[in-house]
Amino acid sequence: MQSIPKISLAVASLGLAMLFTSTPCLRAQTSMAPAAPLPSQILTAKKVFISNSGGGFDKVSWTGGPDRIYNEFYATVKSWGRYELVSAPGDADLVFEVNVIWTPGFAQFKLEILDPKSRIVLWTVYEPIKLNGLLKTRDKSFDDAIDKLVGDLKAITTQSAAAN
Repeated sequence: MQSIPKISLAVASLGLAMLFTSTPCLRAQTSMAPAAPLPSQILTAKKVFISNSGGGFDKVSWTGGPDRIYNEFYATVKSWGRYELVSAPGDADLVFEVNVIWTPGFAQFKLEILDPKSRIVLWTVYEPIKLNGLLKTRDKSFDDAIDKLVGDLKAITTQSAAAN
């Protein structure tokens, strides 16, 4: 009777060993694939409407109010100077919809880049927010995450420009 569990353990160990040794090969094959093209609107857009979805702000975690993410994201994108910010989605080449997403144990900013005509999501970016520490520390993490979110957006547009 004892030989059956030993055989099962040996087979399971062999299977896991094969899985772990094949994983780097799969990663290598995936990373060698050429990058898929990004939607052309992300590169060519001149005018952007920033949408405040208004969801997810937690007044216990940060100071400010439910419009803080919108206001800070708007100000950071405006100071970047890459896009003209417009007041109506119909005047925009892209719509940036920004909000906070909560999952058990942490929060993250979510930026969806949408085509204003079709409302199809062209790209999505997530940036985690550190929630530990005092309120002042969490507010600093909030500001840092906004900066990183816009940094991610800059990286996307740079990647798009380099591909063309």
